[in-house]
Amino acid sequence: MIVLIGGEKGGAGKSTLATNLAAYLATQDKDVILLDCDKQGTATKWVARRNEAGYKEVHSAQKVGDVYKTAVDLSKRYEYVIIDAGGRDSKELRTALVAADMVYVPLKASQADLETLPVVDELINLARGMNPNLQARSILCMAPTNEMIREVDDAKELLADFPDLPLSDCIIRERKIYRDAMLLGRGVVELKNSQARAEVELLAQEIFK
Repeated sequence: MIVLIGGEKGGAGKSTLATNLAAYLATQDKDVILLDCDKQGTATKWVARRNEAGYKEVHSAQKVGDVYKTAVDLSKRYEYVIIDAGGRDSKELRTALVAADMVYVPLKASQADLETLPVVDELINLARGMNPNLQARSILCMAPTNEMIREVDDAKELLADFPDLPLSDCIIRERKIYRDAMLLGRGVVELKNSQARAEVELLAQEIFK
């Protein structure tokens, strides 16, 4: 199964989602590889920190440019391929969309992020010309922990205009533990924060059910 985490806007939490899904699968003793297609290499650095510390192994590979063949080849060798495609309309994102079984588009509940939706929506529809079974969802990340703030509700209203990008039932809140986990080479499911762990477990159940 190839799961792509990608979108048009940087800084929305793509590497956080990709690394936490990979860590979740590793804790379930699943055969997983993280394919880092972002030139910043955030996911690759996370795997290096993880391996150095001796935690449950997550394999990793790096590829830029046309990533279609790499993703498909890896899916024949590993049960799960998680792709971190970075935050921009790129060759990496476009070719990964053609290879993926499912794409999750992380968004912050901000106007700047939501304004990228028409571009992402168009890219997904283009990819479906070659990959008709591609499933797509948007997911709110770095959302305020104070549920009284209306940003999330406002975002949900705007997302209603994009039926090809239904909103995930899971919301990833702005929590320091996600940044700590990235620096430690861990996933939040391996750390002592029940709220963050519940968020990632809910997302994993939605994807890998």
